[in-house]
Amino acid sequence: MPGAFSPIAINGLEMENRFMRSATHDGSADDSGATTPTSIGIYDRLGKGRIGLIVSGYAFVSVHGQAFAGQYGAHTDEMIPGLANMARAVHACDGRIALQLVHAGFNSPYLKANGLWCLAPSKVDGSDSPHRELTPGEIEDIVRDFGSAAARAREAGFDAVQLHGAHGYLFSQFLSPLTNRRTDAWGGAAANRRRFHIEVIREIRAHVGKDFPLMMKFGLMDDEPGGLALEEGLATAEEMAAAGLDAIEVSAGLGGDFMQRVINQQANAGNERPWFRERARALKSSVSIPVMVVGGIRTLAMSESILESGEADMVSMSRPFVREPWLIRRWLSGDLSPAKCITCGRCFLIALGRRRGGESLCWHEYSKD
Repeated sequence: MPGAFSPIAINGLEMENRFMRSATHDGSADDSGATTPTSIGIYDRLGKGRIGLIVSGYAFVSVHGQAFAGQYGAHTDEMIPGLANMARAVHACDGRIALQLVHAGFNSPYLKANGLWCLAPSKVDGSDSPHRELTPGEIEDIVRDFGSAAARAREAGFDAVQLHGAHGYLFSQFLSPLTNRRTDAWGGAAANRRRFHIEVIREIRAHVGKDFPLMMKFGLMDDEPGGLALEEGLATAEEMAAAGLDAIEVSAGLGGDFMQRVINQQANAGNERPWFRERARALKSSVSIPVMVVGGIRTLAMSESILESGEADMVSMSRPFVREPWLIRRWLSGDLSPAKCITCGRCFLIALGRRRGGESLCWHEYSKD
């Protein structure tokens, strides 16, 4: 089986190794969603790190889909120049970069904090976010928003697009029976609940063609009773691949406390436990497109183990690249010690807007070369 430093190509996009920087919100955009010099500095450092594929922090596709302050936007043409600067920063280092696109649905602290209503597949009892059910026409508008945002990504010079179909955002909300209680063509039976995924993929293909890599970070199953089952997640993945999806990064849907279990536990041979390894193995057995796995990976040895076992085609990491954007370059140089990230959780403060001087607590204290 291929090793971690062997090349890989996805729909014509050639990458020098099997490592992927998983999308990570850095809170550096301005109030409009445009990139800033701080944003470009982050991607300049990542680009120099010899990571096979860098996935950007998530960019909202419409104003009612924003999750957090400081989040990138891909919702208007005015965002293109700033996004182009981000792509150029990575390309200047001969790196590859994908833009991640998202709609938060009812999972939007930003809209809640500003007294705005969120949009969701269904009204969900018990949610503390003010939200209402989307109309069929509004769903179709959001599908078109994803297509337009993907076209902007291509125009800005990104090498690929990744959809955020995990972590309880809108794709997860449509797919999960816990949050999709609709009785029309967008809900009910499994085929209807995954219709949003398929329509978005088709819409993006109509905008960018067949030769532009399209990926998804996918919550393969929920970790809540009565939620999305693994078998249905696998069936959804198979249908998405048939519709034109090129690769899937395995992650979580609704529920789960994966991060809480490992906060402050530094990676070593005794506690390194990739969270979604078994799910990636199941997905690899169901689809023929490349599979990435994220969560809890901190060493080259674990990365090699996953790849050599055939459980995934790429290994994805998030927090380690906050602490060490140059981690892969370090491993390539022969220093194979584990990632220095101790999963302390400080970088999560950016999601709460607790930034100092416009900069997050962790990114700019640690990410110096």
